[in-house]
Amino acid sequence: MLYSGCVRLAQPIPAHRGEGRGAFRRSTIALDKRSAKSFIRVNERIRAREVRVIDDTGAQLGIMAPYEALKVARERSLDLVEVSPNAVPPVCRIQDYGRYLYEKEKSERAAKKKQKVIVVKEVKFSVTVDEHDYQTKKNQAVKFLNGGDKVKASLRFRGRQMAHRDLGYNIINRLIQDIGDAGTVEFMPRMEGTILHAILAPTKKESSVKPKPAAPLATDAPAPQAR
Repeated sequence: MLYSGCVRLAQPIPAHRGEGRGAFRRSTIALDKRSAKSFIRVNERIRAREVRVIDDTGAQLGIMAPYEALKVARERSLDLVEVSPNAVPPVCRIQDYGRYLYEKEKSERAAKKKQKVIVVKEVKFSVTVDEHDYQTKKNQAVKFLNGGDKVKASLRFRGRQMAHRDLGYNIINRLIQDIGDAGTVEFMPRMEGTILHAILAPTKKESSVKPKPAAPLATDAPAPQAR
């Protein structure tokens, strides 16, 4: 008996939406980490016609073809690492590639720790702020500035208060005056919608240099002789 018709092909089962995107994101992150290291050219991956070579002791070996420099590196059981690809010619160093990556990551972590993250902290006022509340928030702003953070002083106008903007400007300008040397104005008071705000930055502290003691003046008079 003959059967007519088409053979239905099995369709792939679509992955779950979250799984598909998550898997793609994880593979992208892993690829980025690998590509960051693979960007450094090592050994046979160095394609320049000639390179300037520094050996593992820091001595200059001069300009040579990459295969000649790689031969020297192999004789010392080390790698040829391109450390300055934009130089003309590129600079390569004979060293252990694994240790090079370790030292590079170590220096990057140390530089990252030295970077200070500046945070902008907000101090909110109102047109009807009383003296006690004003002093409390002013002291709070000074504390933030002394701690190295920026301060956003903001004041919101509500309803009919928009007709008395001068009162809001007086409060923010008074704050700027009362803060004194603790901070400097980065953005003068300005309106954005119904909010008046100003940005204050910590004052940069100048490093005090101790004066060197003055050298004693030389005298031409002879020293008195003992009798």
